[in-house]
Amino acid sequence: MASTDRLRQITEAVREAGRIGVAELAALTGASEMTIRRDLEVLADQGVLERYRGGARSLLLRGEEPPFALRAQEGTDVKRRIAAEVADLIADGESVVLDSGTTCLEVARALEHRRLTVAPLSLHAVNALSGAPNVTLLVPGGHPRPGELALTGPLTQASLAALRFDTAVIGCCGLTAANGLTAYDLDDAAVKRTAIASARRVIAVTESAKLSRTALAFVAPASALHALVTDEAAPEDETGAITAAGVTVRKV
Repeated sequence: MASTDRLRQITEAVREAGRIGVAELAALTGASEMTIRRDLEVLADQGVLERYRGGARSLLLRGEEPPFALRAQEGTDVKRRIAAEVADLIADGESVVLDSGTTCLEVARALEHRRLTVAPLSLHAVNALSGAPNVTLLVPGGHPRPGELALTGPLTQASLAALRFDTAVIGCCGLTAANGLTAYDLDDAAVKRTAIASARRVIAVTESAKLSRTALAFVAPASALHALVTDEAAPEDETGAITAAGVTVRKV
């Protein structure tokens, strides 16, 4: 098992159990107890859990998203394929509002050499595009959330409401045909809604696992999307229902 997959499995196991022992985690993952102890140190440094002698207890509630640093290491190949597909959907000269999150960060990197106007909603993406020679960078105001560095708050919303974009590229924590696009953070959800309202076209980007999830904060119905770019493991029943809502689904 790759280390990133093991870290994700440990995170989920500790969050579900509340607290769990090293020996139990070793049996679950097939790794040695020494490896598990090193993994727990990594996750403790990221604020995911708290170590105690012989095990760990979760610092994440069940409805919370794992930290950005952990998610940034996961599924990078899939995220890059999604980003490349999104880049193909965007024409030179467009104005683009680019959401926060790890998949949207890969989209920022895929747009680095394009001739575009881009308003990134995270400082990670701002940094990724800051040296792009042909990108006109618009940086909204707002409060950056720790770790995620997503821009949120009334200044961010006011900046977006004053503009009109050709395309909004929106990430999510969950997406289903029944419950729409959802996010874990209320402030993040408000910014996503404003970005969607400010754009002529909305492209949602997400790994297939999130198509079976519904997070706390409602953002928009599936019908508000024009396109969804996900990976080929996306469940057919869910993508079929999203297609029926009028969304073009692209799998990579």
